[in-house]
Amino acid sequence: MQIGNAITEKMLADVLLQARDLGLYNAVTDCGAGGFSSAVGEMGEGIGAEVWLDRVPLKYAGLSYTEIWISEAQERMVLAVPPNHWDAFQKLCQSESVEATIIGVFAATGELTLKYQEQITGQLSMEFLHGGRPPVVRRATFTPRPIDPQMARAALEQQAPEPTLKKVLSSLNVASKHWIIRQYDHEVQANSVIKPLVGVLNDGPSDAAVVRPRLESERAIAVACGMNPWYGDIDPYQMAAASIDEAIRNCVAVGADPDQIGILDNFCWGYTDRPETLGTLVRAALACRDVSIAFGTPFISGKDSLNNEFSYVDSSKTRQTISIPSTLLISALGMVHQAEKCVTMDLKQAGNAIVIVGVTGEHLGGCHALLGSTAVRLGKPPQVNVSRARQLYRLLHQAIGNGWVRSAHDLSEGGLAVAAAEMSFAGGLGIDLDVARLPWEDAAPSSAAVKLFSESSSRILCEVAPAHLDEFLQLFPSGTAAACGQVTQGPDVVLRDSDQVVIRCSWESLKQAWQSPLDWK
Repeated sequence: MQIGNAITEKMLADVLLQARDLGLYNAVTDCGAGGFSSAVGEMGEGIGAEVWLDRVPLKYAGLSYTEIWISEAQERMVLAVPPNHWDAFQKLCQSESVEATIIGVFAATGELTLKYQEQITGQLSMEFLHGGRPPVVRRATFTPRPIDPQMARAALEQQAPEPTLKKVLSSLNVASKHWIIRQYDHEVQANSVIKPLVGVLNDGPSDAAVVRPRLESERAIAVACGMNPWYGDIDPYQMAAASIDEAIRNCVAVGADPDQIGILDNFCWGYTDRPETLGTLVRAALACRDVSIAFGTPFISGKDSLNNEFSYVDSSKTRQTISIPSTLLISALGMVHQAEKCVTMDLKQAGNAIVIVGVTGEHLGGCHALLGSTAVRLGKPPQVNVSRARQLYRLLHQAIGNGWVRSAHDLSEGGLAVAAAEMSFAGGLGIDLDVARLPWEDAAPSSAAVKLFSESSSRILCEVAPAHLDEFLQLFPSGTAAACGQVTQGPDVVLRDSDQVVIRCSWESLKQAWQSPLDWK
């Protein structure tokens, strides 16, 4: 099995970027699965190629021409370099200690020809290679799950709000990941602008990490992700849409430009030969297409891991199969134009206003407040209004650039209640919120429990100094942003519905639940 070499890959990446800027090559692809066979075969589809396998640099002697052709050794790229650019390209590679070798030529033959020591060892027409095999046709089906929003709402309203909040904070999807974050060095060359953990004690959950690759530049890169497989149990389309929205939202919350974000997909699915399993994959893929185009956010890479199933025979001699939930992880990379203007999610100063940007609805399908209940699959999952989200993210980015935002935190797992708690204990300050002030998308009002734990997409909680509150609110369209509370000096997180206090508890007790997931019963 090939073992990667990050230093070699970094030198190779440096060469590619410089060669790109100088216009020294016409096409490029990496040697991934299948090695040269897929790289050259794909690049030469429309013209033809001749490859001289005996000229390929080898790590050791003794490889057959077949092994050279299909080896998946890493840190290799195949480029189409015009003859008049070869000398300049070779000198550039030598300057970075990167080995570059001519291993063939693209020729208008319509064929893929392999040679080893002047002998033809393989020859196929490109037409046959790419279209000669009948395509694999599989059946994909999707049957929408029945939902019962009233039953989901009733199940949530039967739960005591404070224990529910602590349960969600201590769930494994939400609880602190410090145990793994601190195993890895994220301080190399002091290029970290925002770390994975932030706040007064550097132990609060950041929405995204921000790194500055070049210290002489004020630009930086935000790195974030979005994922919630519970939505996929109801509708994989909405799961994929919400994951894309969450990844973008996390980048925007720290200061990234929403118009300069690229995303990556990571599909983890069960056995896709089953029509119903393939149907969920197709539905998620359709959402990836639709939502990425609507956001103007391109997929720049990705991967898939399919057929994640395990079968065994139990004690009663019955065959059992465990299949992974249909899961899509979206990663996002966003451009930060001025690193010094980045914001973190921890509360900064008592007396500042708390503003919610985005519209809340009754989205309880797959919500973390109902985990452990059969009702978790009965509610309506979050649905992304891309045009509204894109507008709000651009306006929030403008507000951050103006210096009006002291802190910002996205609302995702656990909704408003969890976001408020995390901002409070990360900053070591209290917070007082009134859910009656939230912009609400439905005609009929809902209960405080729904407003606290609904996981509607495209929402961000912001801390704004009183001096900038009016201009901040005036920036957003009517009904999409509202002042809903303030930062307090006291030790409590207070979540109310008008004059009725729904949750009042110390941020220290909420932090303890968040940091101790295994202690929760």
